[in-house]
Amino acid sequence: MDDGFTAHTWRSCDSTAQHIRGAGVSTKTLIDTAVLNSTTAGSKSWADHLFAHWFNRLVYAQIWEDPRTDLEGLALRPGAEVLCISSGGCNALAYLSADPAAIHVVDLNEAHLAMLELKRAAFQRLPNNADVLAFLGDADKKENAARYLQYLRPHLPERARNYWETRDWRGRPRYTMFCRHAYRHGLLGQFIGLSHWLAKRLGGNLGAMTTARTMEEQQALFATHVAPLFKTRLLRFLCRQPAAVYSLGIPPAQFDALKADAAAEGRELSGLFEERMRHLACDFPYESNCFAAQAFARRYDTNKPEQLPMYLQPAHYSSIRDRAGRIHPHHTTLTEFLKSRASGSMDAFVFLDAQDWMDDAQLEALWTEVTRTARADARVLFRTGGTESILEGRLPAELMSQWRTDRARNKALYATDRSAIYGGVHVYERAR
Repeated sequence: MDDGFTAHTWRSCDSTAQHIRGAGVSTKTLIDTAVLNSTTAGSKSWADHLFAHWFNRLVYAQIWEDPRTDLEGLALRPGAEVLCISSGGCNALAYLSADPAAIHVVDLNEAHLAMLELKRAAFQRLPNNADVLAFLGDADKKENAARYLQYLRPHLPERARNYWETRDWRGRPRYTMFCRHAYRHGLLGQFIGLSHWLAKRLGGNLGAMTTARTMEEQQALFATHVAPLFKTRLLRFLCRQPAAVYSLGIPPAQFDALKADAAAEGRELSGLFEERMRHLACDFPYESNCFAAQAFARRYDTNKPEQLPMYLQPAHYSSIRDRAGRIHPHHTTLTEFLKSRASGSMDAFVFLDAQDWMDDAQLEALWTEVTRTARADARVLFRTGGTESILEGRLPAELMSQWRTDRARNKALYATDRSAIYGGVHVYERAR
């Protein structure tokens, strides 16, 4: 569902690899060479090409994986070397609370790296936590334009500054989205807005979830205002269309995995999506779920610190501000970044759902580099659209034998992920 597309390995074609390693490679080139792999054939070909085109822009203004789950699964120690995917940049900043030595943040999409750079600059350059919350929490104050120009613009890398000062079709610089509810922008933010509009026309009301004060009320409101939507003929039809969920970050390969999961459970895809929406809406207190806040209110409540994303919670402000320089962005792929690292130099790897999109050759290339660069007790954490790990039966035995996983532990971790949009959370530890 997500930012996974932003960190795929590309195909092993020598001429393509040489081109991508060159300076100034475009987001389009990186995304195309990641998505269009050996499985791009037949009826899937048009879908892959459409998906790659659709994702050549800002997709996620905020990330949709729970960093609390990540930190629990990774058990990071101070001084760790971490590799992760940027997406909206929130989690890379949250990981700083664990005092790592460095966080290497990879993304194919330059818009996401620009978002990360802007959020990092906010911590480093805005005068205090109140200004950070106004800019990144409320993200709708008219004063945020002046904050950008005075405090952030002079300290952004040139490519990030160019991104934020490019004007939209109405002539507004992109940084002004932080004066206009920033998290309603990007493909996913727009998709959520469209979902609210469509829900009301189908007789539902996603915004009604914001009135809940207890988890019992959450369950009752979901049953009344949300669950019936998944029984409507239109939504059942839309759930069967791959292109209808591209803005959720679900590429064709992952869509097929979702269909297989739904079939194994004897239900339609609409039923699978309903269950995941129920998990988001009902299994965690609304007052402390930043993902539910964006899904149902389309904003964070900065007066409720527990409802803010981890990186914006006041308890973490000082550590993130002081350690923000430990983040190192890279516009490349996971595999190519790891090729530049020394053997035995990495402690933790966070792949979001990127591997769901990879063919067997891409998976093997990635895990060859992961295994080479991993320290003796390194961990890899990733999510899957389906419930099962996508590594089993696809990686060569000599690679798989060097890693181990605990399925019961993975299931327990999945239960803690408040975003609730995946089928599984998986942790692999280096076998000793």
